[in-house]
Amino acid sequence: MKKYIKIAIGLYVSIASLLYLYIFYFSDTSVPAAYKGTSADPATFMDKNQLLLSEEFSEIRNFLFFLETPFEWLFYFILIGIGLSYRMELSSKAISTISFFQKFIYLFYLSVLSFIAFFPFSYLGYYLSKKYHISTQSFQLWMKDEMIDFWIGFGTSLLIVVTIYYLIRKSQQRWWLYLWMLSIPFMLFFMFVKPIIIDPLYNDFYPLKDKELEAKILTMAEKANIPAEHVFEVNMAEKTNTMNAYVTGIGSNSRIVLWDTTLNKLDEDEILFIMAHEMAHYVEKHIYIGIALYVLASLVGFWLTAKIMNYVIGRWGTLLRIPSLASVTSLPLFLCIISILGFISSPVDNTVSRYLESRADAYAITMVQDKEAAVHTFQELSKASLSQLNPPGLVKLFRYSHPTMLERISTLEEYEGEDSK
Repeated sequence: MKKYIKIAIGLYVSIASLLYLYIFYFSDTSVPAAYKGTSADPATFMDKNQLLLSEEFSEIRNFLFFLETPFEWLFYFILIGIGLSYRMELSSKAISTISFFQKFIYLFYLSVLSFIAFFPFSYLGYYLSKKYHISTQSFQLWMKDEMIDFWIGFGTSLLIVVTIYYLIRKSQQRWWLYLWMLSIPFMLFFMFVKPIIIDPLYNDFYPLKDKELEAKILTMAEKANIPAEHVFEVNMAEKTNTMNAYVTGIGSNSRIVLWDTTLNKLDEDEILFIMAHEMAHYVEKHIYIGIALYVLASLVGFWLTAKIMNYVIGRWGTLLRIPSLASVTSLPLFLCIISILGFISSPVDNTVSRYLESRADAYAITMVQDKEAAVHTFQELSKASLSQLNPPGLVKLFRYSHPTMLERISTLEEYEGEDSK
């Protein structure tokens, strides 16, 4: 087994080296000649220092993404390969004879190991955000959020893991189908409670202080048939310099939310454009399109996961020290397969998402009829987040759920409305 672990580590280092060369040396992120001097050209709204920082920050962030994703697969493989997953299960059984507590203990071991293994990536992301003035968060506040993430993740994972292995014990042939069926109401329930239970754990939400602006936003919401009585403001300035606004939740728990950074940095017309964009997702039922795609993708994903797990355990179970599919020792294998399938499918997910985002942009500019405000909004968003306007193709394929800022601004420039400025 040591041989295969060495091969996996060597493969990881090789992939990392190739990606480093691609991102830092061989990819072309320059603005195409056709867009030079236009409002989509970052040189027209960023100074030289901002341009340099944007390129540096984006390159490092992109490289870290492509480092962390395969590292996750390597982590799970090593966990199984060295027999640690098996020993963790033995330890959990030695501590308790009750199945639930055995899963609890095993998952706690796994969660702590995962937290330690991935902490360097998390901290480096935080450090870079501070260095490039994206984040304003203190280390203490950042660690508080990390701990909230840990315990929410642990609690959610415990429920899922207990369910998975209960279903496997009941039916080793169809557990994946029952898991898929249960995942749908679970996802809908989570979307319903997230705005009122989960989100307030991280930030303080309160009604928008600017009542004139709130009235205008609620008027737009009424036209869009969004059941909202208030617009909520959230205190993000203590954490970040970036901006955001969104419509969250489903049904009666739908909320319109504005970051205070957005309110502080954008004019009223620009805020209304952002809100029109977010409302477009609601009006055009994008959330339901997303749910439908999840239902289809998860069905295929769980089926493939079950097939691959059965094959791997049947052929290499003894070598990997996985006694059976019903053994919780197999959990890292399950997580690894899910992660790989998610990564493989992400270009399709991102392509669909970019299309929906472009639809929302079109809806927003049609509603507000203010091209100047729309263009300036995207320029300010680019400066605040130091985003690359024209990222490398591979980065766009796997990372970009939104059109690039170059695409979004240039599309707006082509818009001809009755009152466009």
